[in-house]
Amino acid sequence: MGIYNHLDTHAKEIVKAWASRFAGSYSTDGSRFILGEKDPFNNPIGAMAREAFTDVFSLISKEELPDPESVRQKLDPVIRLRAVQTFIPSEGVAFVFPLKDVIRDVLKKEINDGKVTQKDLDGFNNRVDQLSLAAFDIYMACREQIYRLRASEVRTRTLNLLKNKDILCEVPEVGTEILPHDVYKNGGFEKSEEDPDRGL
Repeated sequence: MGIYNHLDTHAKEIVKAWASRFAGSYSTDGSRFILGEKDPFNNPIGAMAREAFTDVFSLISKEELPDPESVRQKLDPVIRLRAVQTFIPSEGVAFVFPLKDVIRDVLKKEINDGKVTQKDLDGFNNRVDQLSLAAFDIYMACREQIYRLRASEVRTRTLNLLKNKDILCEVPEVGTEILPHDVYKNGGFEKSEEDPDRGL
């Protein structure tokens, strides 16, 4: 039998161990809660991780190459969760790599018996490497989206503050400019009916 048959046999054990490595990236209390609380309403992080890891492993543990987009879709919820937490990029996706060690530990007997070769392990480890790259891409895309939203929020709040303080006004031909109302009205910026080319 090839490695993929053994992976299928030990799938539940592998996913459980992988989820445990994931939980280990949180504090001791957080890790204990993620692993111990089974109610998905009380423990959405743990429930999300278990579901994502089960689905992802189901895809990459088959002998045929998995569809990259399907893998990304299954991995996406967990990565989005990590992106809004306090993890730096390397920490945000680091939980992917321990899957290699989990496989080696769970399949230790099969490896020692020669049923799973180093070539088999290298082939699967390559899939894990591809999974980590996909995770990093998703993570960075999420962070970029967060930065854009924050920048937009700061800009809107700043514009509102300036408008309220009469530091900023709307110049019709230009748009929003940092220009006090009295300067705009009295500084020759308005067009004249006699001279339409005067002003802006």
